[in-house]
Amino acid sequence: MIGSDWFLLGAPWDCSGTGRGEAEAPEALRAAGLNGHVDVDLGDAATIISTHHRDEKTAVRALPDTIAAAHALATSLATGMREHPERRPLVLGGDCSLLLGVFAHLRPAVGSVGLWLVDGHPDYLDARASDTGETADLELAVLTGAGPPSLTGLGQAVPMVEARHVALLGHRTDGLDPASAAEVARVPAEMLTIGSPAVIADPHGAGRRAAAWAERLQVPMWLHLDVDVLDPSSMPAVTYPQAGGPDTDQLAALLAPLAGAPNLLGVSVADFRPDLDIDGRYATSLVTLLDRVCGSDRATPPCP
Repeated sequence: MIGSDWFLLGAPWDCSGTGRGEAEAPEALRAAGLNGHVDVDLGDAATIISTHHRDEKTAVRALPDTIAAAHALATSLATGMREHPERRPLVLGGDCSLLLGVFAHLRPAVGSVGLWLVDGHPDYLDARASDTGETADLELAVLTGAGPPSLTGLGQAVPMVEARHVALLGHRTDGLDPASAAEVARVPAEMLTIGSPAVIADPHGAGRRAAAWAERLQVPMWLHLDVDVLDPSSMPAVTYPQAGGPDTDQLAALLAPLAGAPNLLGVSVADFRPDLDIDGRYATSLVTLLDRVCGSDRATPPCP
């Protein structure tokens, strides 16, 4: 089981502001048994997005609520890490916007922190190029300094994450429409990128490569999992499913070297939609995956 090495923190964040199902994921995963796998559950941060208004100047959806949610999550994460220094945080989204709150805390409190982003999409759009303006379309761009100052400056220093400290893993690279291909092309060359075909071909090898790359950086690392990296045959309960992803066993093999890395600082999980999981089977599958990857027999002590 995950056990005493972790504390749980919910981030019920739906950047669309429409009441979409991602905000229900922390409670659904607890109900599926996840809170029984950890010793400390700090409840949920106040990451509520209550509007879907798109800011005229920046084209970002729900901009004031997003800024408030990021600060709220940063505060809750700071409290958890201060009060439980012997444990790593396991942050349950919500959508990938939660990374804005995670790094709004980590950048000023820890300094340079790297990111393993395991995601079916690069999340590297400009807000005006996004059909929706949702921050889950563009959080990686914002983290690396590309976006409106009201968001890029959340961590007090820009960028919150240096592009050379980011590994993008599992994103789709084959058969893309022009807009998706343009987004992939926008990803900075300094990032380590290992697309879905390479992950499927050798998932454990891809994980070892990303772990070895991060070890050379000599910075603490955050691991973020967007469950839409999975093929829809394994996880259909997401907002934007895409074919061509790994199955659950392949994803576990990819994640194992990262979760076992000595420089791992914490983990976040995003984009699970319990409203699309009628009988709860995918919540149970996700809890099992997290237990396999973050179990106490795998994890090393938190890095300082």
